[in-house]
Amino acid sequence: MEEGLSGVKGANSIKIVGPDLSTLERIAQDAMRELAEVRGIADLGIFRVLGQPNLNIKVDRAKAARYGLSVSDVNGVVQAALGGTVATTLLEADRQFSVTVRLAPQYRSNLDVVSSLKIGVQTPSGNAYIPLSGIASITLDTGASYVFRERNQRFVPIKFSVRGRDLAGAVEEARRRISANVSLPLGYRIDWAGEFEWLQQAKNRLVVILPITLILIMVLLYGLFNSWRDSMIALLGLPFAVGGGILGLYVAGLEFSISAAIGFISLFGVSVMSGILIINGYYRVTMEGIAPAQAMFRSAEQQMRPILMMTLSACIGLLPAAISKGIGSQVQRPLATVIVGGMLVGPILLLVVVPALQSYFVRGAAPGPQRIAAPESDVTNTDVTNV
Repeated sequence: MEEGLSGVKGANSIKIVGPDLSTLERIAQDAMRELAEVRGIADLGIFRVLGQPNLNIKVDRAKAARYGLSVSDVNGVVQAALGGTVATTLLEADRQFSVTVRLAPQYRSNLDVVSSLKIGVQTPSGNAYIPLSGIASITLDTGASYVFRERNQRFVPIKFSVRGRDLAGAVEEARRRISANVSLPLGYRIDWAGEFEWLQQAKNRLVVILPITLILIMVLLYGLFNSWRDSMIALLGLPFAVGGGILGLYVAGLEFSISAAIGFISLFGVSVMSGILIINGYYRVTMEGIAPAQAMFRSAEQQMRPILMMTLSACIGLLPAAISKGIGSQVQRPLATVIVGGMLVGPILLLVVVPALQSYFVRGAAPGPQRIAAPESDVTNTDVTNV
């Protein structure tokens, strides 16, 4: 899972991108030194790419040309002597096997022996042999054991995790330290991948989704009440539900995350539905000629049971997920904790505080069919009373 997110085996990673591997490792070492100073960052490690011993044979074209040899001729001899080449094919019934030959181990075990490897040359008097060191430079160098590539570019990754601190805060501090203390040559850059990258993408999506959600809620409320004032009054329970979700995160010791943000969006719908029930009940009761304050009290009393059943059922259902500690709980706990906290605290304040606020704002509203349709029997009784 972590490798799928960041491209390396770590929850988060920094990718130093550039052409030269030695320069990449130097930058990675400097960046790792800065990351180690950031509180909350743990499990640091560099995926080193250098350290593989390489036998480099570089043919001198001018020297080889003096003997009538091309680079491919020399490479063919080196390949056959050190790596092996297919000499023939062995047939056995319906099967065939390639027979590969190369020099014995004692003739290819060290640089001196490889340097004395004989290369055949055609001369007017016959065949002659020259050592490989006479037409090529032979060195044993340190090369790349593995090369990480992304979008056809080389990079060296640094893996890390964040513990005991919010991910965004830790990464932001690390980015400031690296930007101030690690110099990047021209053509090199640093990319942040893993959980932080997905967090940024999710935040960008929420910036679009959240306003659209609120706009759709307002449109639906206006279509129900045909009044902007009543639509806004139905939203009075939102701060209490959100406050309950924040309190739940604080008690559980969890940081705000995308999962928690989705939980807050879920609270919006439940809180608005509770506000709709109270306002509809208020207008039904006021049609009986009851004073606004008494009508709001009776509406809250009548709607208390359905509101509590609606909210507490979801609260109790998600309680096991909110207190879970097993595999996958890092994703489900924030969402469940927000909903449990919001639906446990929100309805209590909704039934105690919101009706008082709603009665203050709707006390001048005209009751009756202008707000909500009443049953036929109620309308008849009201007409008789008016007459």
